[in-house]
Amino acid sequence: MVSRGILPRMVDARKLNLGCGTDIRPGWVNLDSSREIPGVDVVHDLDGLPLPFADGSFDYILAQDVLEHLADPVATLKELHRILDRGGRLAIRVPHFTSRNNYIDPTHRNRFAIEWFDHFVSGSRRRRERPYYFSFAFARVVAERITFEFTPSTALHPIYGWFVNLSRRSRVAYERTILRAVPADNIVVELEK
Repeated sequence: MVSRGILPRMVDARKLNLGCGTDIRPGWVNLDSSREIPGVDVVHDLDGLPLPFADGSFDYILAQDVLEHLADPVATLKELHRILDRGGRLAIRVPHFTSRNNYIDPTHRNRFAIEWFDHFVSGSRRRRERPYYFSFAFARVVAERITFEFTPSTALHPIYGWFVNLSRRSRVAYERTILRAVPADNIVVELEK
């Protein structure tokens, strides 16, 4: 574990940009494992837990395109839950299991479905089925959606994404039926502690 001291401009920051890469956000604590990226405030191996923060340090954590690269995304979620303050939010973006990006990026270790996150949310069906597996839980899902890549060369009309995201039921139906023959791009979910 290697960390740089948090810069003076970060003293009051309550937002963490986990695995920031080159997406440096002013007023946030930008954490990445690379020392080579200018603007990174904290350098830390994301597979090396715990993270160098106290319990309840952040009101908002952004984990965009991170969990798919980690050896143990469940342990990382538990750690993010620890450093998130009560009522704080965790925004996650990961490739959907049907995304072609899973197979063209050699650093991707994990695949995700909408219901994957249910194991970590109080009151969800998946959580009720196996409450003994995980010692932490987020209070609720604030938002979730499945995104699709729409380009001029794609024959897929944006109405498809709208249909899939009509409700939780339609997102789950997409994943469980032949509808998933049309590959998705990402899952975007926001959890509240």
